[in-house]
Amino acid sequence: MHIPAYAHDTIRAAVLPEVPTSRHVGGLDCRLCDKPFGEDLAAIPLGPTPTSGLFGCRPCLSRLVTRARRARDASLVHDAERARAESAAWIPVRERHLARLDSVRQAAEAVAELTRGGETEALHVAWLLVSLESAYLWIPDAPEPPASVDREESELKDEAFRLDLAMITAREAVAARLVYHLINEAQPEEPEMCEEFECPEGCSGRHDSSHIDCGPDAIFDDLAEHGITVEPPEPQPLSPRLAAFLGRSEAKVEEDRSPLPDIEEQAPVVLTHFGIDADDPDVLVSAAAVGLVADAWREGPLDVIHAADGGPSDGEIFAQSVDLYRRARAALVAARDDGPEVLLAFVAVASNVDLPWAGGSGFALRTVSESVAEFVQHVDDRVWFTAEVMREQGWRAGLLHRATSAAFKAPAHFGMPGWPGAVASAMERLAVLDRSGAPEALTDLAAVEATLLEAPDRLGADTLDWILTSRCLASPSPGPPIR
Repeated sequence: MHIPAYAHDTIRAAVLPEVPTSRHVGGLDCRLCDKPFGEDLAAIPLGPTPTSGLFGCRPCLSRLVTRARRARDASLVHDAERARAESAAWIPVRERHLARLDSVRQAAEAVAELTRGGETEALHVAWLLVSLESAYLWIPDAPEPPASVDREESELKDEAFRLDLAMITAREAVAARLVYHLINEAQPEEPEMCEEFECPEGCSGRHDSSHIDCGPDAIFDDLAEHGITVEPPEPQPLSPRLAAFLGRSEAKVEEDRSPLPDIEEQAPVVLTHFGIDADDPDVLVSAAAVGLVADAWREGPLDVIHAADGGPSDGEIFAQSVDLYRRARAALVAARDDGPEVLLAFVAVASNVDLPWAGGSGFALRTVSESVAEFVQHVDDRVWFTAEVMREQGWRAGLLHRATSAAFKAPAHFGMPGWPGAVASAMERLAVLDRSGAPEALTDLAAVEATLLEAPDRLGADTLDWILTSRCLASPSPGPPIR
């Protein structure tokens, strides 16, 4: 017989009050009605195990289960009626409190608006704030919802938060208005300045201030006059590593803290000359990704590794540069919102000595010994420099710097506006070449063209090497270095 969970307490209450007899424990008599078990009355175990403990008969247990079910149903009905009553009583309490919060918030916003307008007299502004603060203090504590109502009353919290923000805004506006009112009232009349200020006729000679900038350190001197000493913060020049990287003296660093002070003005002119629209974010990011790969990965120590015994072929270098372009582009896009630190994701792949290269290549940097340590440091330094430019001058400045580098070094690389033209020229050359000994991937030239345009590394490093050695495409070699 199945005994539902809601009946357990009812059965337990009926079984436990009196001390059971040995016949009860031995499973001979029903613990509930004391009738002996037999063919017509089966023993149903009540625990603690199916063979030991107490036993009851089906009629007794059915009666108790029915009683428990009726009690449960009555309790559910009662709880539902209580929840409805509590909800009906809670809703008007909640609405009254929300209305109070909303009214005071609107009053705070109105005080801030009147204060900023400047037409209300300063004394009236001060009294407005006093009356507003009084209304704010008279707001009662948020009412507690009954147990049957959701305890997480988010709307009450949200309205209280909005009110606090409005109060902060009103207090700031009033404080600024009264501060400048006091300062302006104390200003002497200076009629001789009217001509310089181009004052209208009838000016009293008093020229009110609406904004005064005392600089970052004046507050520390002002507090010192009142006997309060606060140590001012140290000035923040460029980091020593960036200063050393740029070869600047300390005096020059103090004079000009930007690593590339003219990049915003000069780079767009250069990029426009090379047919790159600096105002198109997608084009700019792609060019910057090409430039980052060329500067940080392809330039410098990789040439020594390329020439070493067992070094990568031109095709392997090209396939890997395409894969790294995608990673550089993704990192540069992420750096806009998440900061330049995400460029480390590109560094992790570009300088990984154990990672096999793209295009089905088996080459990894660990297979050669020449200049690998210098190569890893070179990648880290160049990407670090881009991150520093972004920190000092903004995300766009970092893109402009590397995009300008790409315009000089790799104007026709995959990812640049010149790539489709380079592919078209390559296909013209391939069409007239004897491809009898070429890789099988070059059989279908239409498919080759589509793959070159979309993802050249999918052709494979060997196929790309054949195309490069046949001079159908320019070798992915860097141009003159650009800092």
